[in-house]
Amino acid sequence: MNGAWIAAIAGALIAGGLVGIAWYLIPARVDLGDAVDRILTPARPHRTAEAPTTSTERVGNWTLRHLPAGLWRLAPLRDLEILHKSVSEFYGEKAMVALIGVIVTPLLVWIVGLSGLHLPIVIPVGATLAIAAGLWFVPDLDVRQHAAEARAEFGRALGAYIELVAMERQSGSGARQALEIAATVGDSWVFTRISQELARSGWAGQTPWDALHNLGDQLGLPALGDLSDIMRLGGEEGAQVVTTLRARAGAMRTQVRTDAVTHANNTAERLTFPGLVMAALFVATLVGPGVAALFSG
Repeated sequence: MNGAWIAAIAGALIAGGLVGIAWYLIPARVDLGDAVDRILTPARPHRTAEAPTTSTERVGNWTLRHLPAGLWRLAPLRDLEILHKSVSEFYGEKAMVALIGVIVTPLLVWIVGLSGLHLPIVIPVGATLAIAAGLWFVPDLDVRQHAAEARAEFGRALGAYIELVAMERQSGSGARQALEIAATVGDSWVFTRISQELARSGWAGQTPWDALHNLGDQLGLPALGDLSDIMRLGGEEGAQVVTTLRARAGAMRTQVRTDAVTHANNTAERLTFPGLVMAALFVATLVGPGVAALFSG
């Protein structure tokens, strides 16, 4: 029991030490442009909206301060942007789940030691490092999955939004007016996000199509960039874009149906696998005793 406890503590300490050493030995790449901007720009107080409000964001801020710059710049910024999740919150989740691995693994080794099984020191150290490293990337998978779902939902709503814009343009509304009125029709987060971006562009003196193009780049939505290009033709060149808008909306609806059918087929294929496994186990249960008796005889 004492040996298992010592091995668990030693494993956690050694793992933490190795992680800390590797952490600080990784050279941080300094962007010369950012460094010059920080030197030339006077210090400004942080806005209230940027201050951490949850324990996860506080842990994330601490992690970002101590991580090498080359690591935290690998954050999936587009995925976080469409989920309205800050970088500090993202890295707070990564640090907390990795810490769970660092704490739980030595405890499991200690519990195993209570049964009389004494493990070499290499096993708890390697297990702690492997589990903590694996858990570190769990939030990446979660963010990627939820961002893909959010983009799919955005695409479905964007097809309806483009159709509404075409209706407003056909009724004689201008380019900005058509975009803004269509954005107020829906109450989903997609329409709200577009409405906020259009309002922000009006305050900043920016054209609405440029605002939509920037939003498409931020969220990783090429369809939003296509809408901005179409509206630019109608706003700057006075082209009749109603037919183009409706054709684009129809193409997006067709794509949504195709994706839905593909997803349904993939789900049906995945559901057949458990049935096949159960059937194989049932056959093995029936045939197994007879085969075993045949070979034993």
